[in-house]
Amino acid sequence: MTVSRWRPAAVDTVITAVLAAVVFVATVGLDYFHPSSERGLDPLGYALLGLAVLPLLWRRRAPLPVAFTTVPATTLYYPLGYPDGPVLVCGAVALFTLVAQGYRWQGWSLGLVQWLAVHGWESVRYGSPLLLGPALGVLAWTLVIMCTAEVVRWRREYQAVEEQRRADAARSREEEILRRAADERLRLARDVHDTVAHSISLINVQAGTALYLMEAEPERAAQALATIKRASKETLRDLRATLAVLRSVDEEAPRSPTPGLDRLERLVEDTRGAGIGVTLEVCGTRRRLPSGTEAAAFRITQEALTNVVRHSGARRAVVEVAYRPDALELRVHDDGHGPAPGHRPGNGLTGMRERAEALGGAFGAGPGAERGFAVWARLPAFPDRPAEDTGDTGPDGVGGGGERE
Repeated sequence: MTVSRWRPAAVDTVITAVLAAVVFVATVGLDYFHPSSERGLDPLGYALLGLAVLPLLWRRRAPLPVAFTTVPATTLYYPLGYPDGPVLVCGAVALFTLVAQGYRWQGWSLGLVQWLAVHGWESVRYGSPLLLGPALGVLAWTLVIMCTAEVVRWRREYQAVEEQRRADAARSREEEILRRAADERLRLARDVHDTVAHSISLINVQAGTALYLMEAEPERAAQALATIKRASKETLRDLRATLAVLRSVDEEAPRSPTPGLDRLERLVEDTRGAGIGVTLEVCGTRRRLPSGTEAAAFRITQEALTNVVRHSGARRAVVEVAYRPDALELRVHDDGHGPAPGHRPGNGLTGMRERAEALGGAFGAGPGAERGFAVWARLPAFPDRPAEDTGDTGPDGVGGGGERE
């Protein structure tokens, strides 16, 4: 791990090799062919050249140590009188890397100190003004290098932010897909529960009736068996539609239409076959509602009638459907014995509440106004055309009525 950390990158190795060739060849050539400098290259001069060039091998892995080695070496080289070569380029590369890597104030401070040191020494040594002549040119190039490094740093940070934004967007899309998949599984689980629970309860009651009346009243037993056949057929159809959704993951919609309010009459008729007198009352002008609202209304009514058959001991039940201008109201109440003391909502009531709240509606359940049990739901249902307001008020005596808005 440590060896790979300090192993020079391939790009840095190439850049350092090129700079080393240029700096050493140019400086040695000036010293040999044009010995006009005050001091020829000696071991100290070669050491300063090496300190200026070789650390650039690690310029991106350790920009601070490299800059604080290369820049002082190039700064000391010129005042000592050695041949004037391109060694200052090494300092410029180190400063550029330092700022581009995000060490802004260190890079700008180091560059300003180097420029002041070199040209301040020249001003004192040769008596020339500090901010005239070549000093202004070197200052201009220093500013160009540092500003270019700032642009490179800004672009790198912008790309990092964009990459993070794309990653966050991809993660959000994945989370949304998982959330929708979880919601779909929950919806399918509720559909299976509602379908199977209602049908099995109905079949169980009708089977008991058929066995009881098999010899005494064979005609009524035959009717019970016919109800069992019809209920089992519809249950199998609904289960096949649900399984088709689970298997056809690439299809945009299920092959079978979702149940709607047009099946309420059949639902009420099947429940009557279980020996309970069910009355369906519809208020307002019937109209086609969004499929989600119709499916939720049907399933809530189905589950409420299932509870009437299984738990209430009722002889009669009433299903009230009220079409409001902006909502659909359901109320199912019976004349049974009502909930037992300490009654806790089961999966059926929980599923009905979830269906209503998933659409932004409200749900309530509890003892009826006089006796029995009542379930009430209000589902948003904006019409395609204006609808009449029947003037009906909400149901009375439904537990949890305070949940309605």
